[in-house]
Amino acid sequence: MIERRVLGVGIVGAGFIGHFHARSWAGVRDADIVGVTSRDGAAGLVEAVRAAGLGDAQVYDDVRAMARDPKVDAIWVLVPNDARLEVVRAIVDEVTSGRADLIGIAIEKPLARSVHEARQLLEMVEGAGLLHAYLENQVYAPAVTRPHELIWSRGAAIAGSPYLARCTEEHSGPHKDWFWDGEKQGGGALSDMMCHSVEAARYLLTPPGVDPSTWLTPVSVEATIASLKWGREKYAEILQRAYPKAPDYRVRPSEDYARATFTFLNGDGEPVIAETGTSWSFVGAGLRLSFELLGPEYSMAADTLNTEARVFLSRELQQSQGEDMVEKQNAEQGLMPVLSDESLSYGYTTENATVAADFLARRQPRESLANGVQVTELLMAAYQAAETGTRVTWPVDVDTFAPAVARGTWNPRATTA
Repeated sequence: MIERRVLGVGIVGAGFIGHFHARSWAGVRDADIVGVTSRDGAAGLVEAVRAAGLGDAQVYDDVRAMARDPKVDAIWVLVPNDARLEVVRAIVDEVTSGRADLIGIAIEKPLARSVHEARQLLEMVEGAGLLHAYLENQVYAPAVTRPHELIWSRGAAIAGSPYLARCTEEHSGPHKDWFWDGEKQGGGALSDMMCHSVEAARYLLTPPGVDPSTWLTPVSVEATIASLKWGREKYAEILQRAYPKAPDYRVRPSEDYARATFTFLNGDGEPVIAETGTSWSFVGAGLRLSFELLGPEYSMAADTLNTEARVFLSRELQQSQGEDMVEKQNAEQGLMPVLSDESLSYGYTTENATVAADFLARRQPRESLANGVQVTELLMAAYQAAETGTRVTWPVDVDTFAPAVARGTWNPRATTA
């Protein structure tokens, strides 16, 4: 019998997203998680990986040691945004010096805090001759990919290309202190989550198998950002108690709401629109992702809270808080949605299976770091539009642009008080 080859994957970062990716590995056939390194929590993630039979993982002291281990073929970079450059620079140095022999590197969304940082990451990785993947899970979500395929084969093929995509991601706020810090994170809800909505919208508006950057030419963007909930006195105090290392949102908030409308010219020469939205101030059952695509004689819609299964728990049941029904869960009683497999529903399983198979075959994944650079440019243009209150048009000059939120100088409540 021929021995089956699998990709050895090392994970950098053992936080919430590291555990989420690891859980998805139950559906990944072509790779095992063989190592973890992190500022903290590495041992816990290794224990979870081994217990679930997802790989014979071990803890490494640092990313350089992990990159040098011959059993590590590729590295998934899942560290906070402000640590990306340092981690990738160390990996690339190991490869270019000949001390490490890696196939590829995959980097979690958003790629970077600025266009300048994003371009640096792409240039370093390409300069080292590595394959690369931008880990944007929503373009692998079944509720997005299957309707997308049907719309383009049954609708667009006859009536013409779609003209409007609406994509939103909303929840009640991030899990860790650094997400709330505009300087560390690179912004607020727009930076953290509109990266999802922008790329999902580009994906939906583009024919299957075509790179959005070759099909969609950006024309303009209009945007709004706001501090709706967490800048209020009561909720700023609650935030300080829950995340003491986060900034005081009465003084230095990040936006907890953002909307942006992008206009593109598509490959047919037609104007198309992507309406994107995001919020850290949505209080519902839990995380809500919604997607719509409209064309001349067709449409599609998906909402992750419209689940196949629901449970009802009466007021007589005293429940401990948890996230066992849906991510960012806000209740434990009443009629609640249940996602049977969040990793699959949100796209992580297919994303990791696809990228692992591509790396193993020495094939460049379709969702590359170049896509991440393009998304970063679109996000920075949206921030610029929101700050200036104008319609920003392409070509844009945002390579060195840093949003006021990321500079710690944005506080709309102070100017309107």
